[in-house]
Amino acid sequence: MTGIVTTVTLTGLPALERRLELLARMDIAPLRDEIGALVESQTRRRIDEEKQGPDHKAWPAWGPNWAGSRHRGHSLLENEGDLLDSIHFVVSGHDILVGTNLVYGAIHQFGGAEVGIPIPARPYLGLSDDNTVELIDQVDAFINRVLQ
Repeated sequence: MTGIVTTVTLTGLPALERRLELLARMDIAPLRDEIGALVESQTRRRIDEEKQGPDHKAWPAWGPNWAGSRHRGHSLLENEGDLLDSIHFVVSGHDILVGTNLVYGAIHQFGGAEVGIPIPARPYLGLSDDNTVELIDQVDAFINRVLQ
């Protein structure tokens, strides 16, 4: 039989073991808070600036009747700023919840006609691909801080 023998010598294992021990003992409660704050910020930015869902699809414009009743400074999902101001995160055990406690938040997220007129979905909750990259960077930076 034809074969080859290779010998591998590993060095630096104590340093690697130390880093793995640090990761195993890492308190991730601060990371949950960082992630919650980041997703809250991303959601607020979506409402205030981007005006598109996490899928990057622009929100439907106002209907002509509704558009005629809007005033300067009003924009999609922003009237008095209540929805924007209500976006917050809560850490519950291992879960990070981001959303609003306003009843009408759901109709804007999912759309519907519960109020007698059809309201198109304008999803503001969720993660875009860009948001996910930001989250991965946040987790990576946290791990690097712990390992130093």
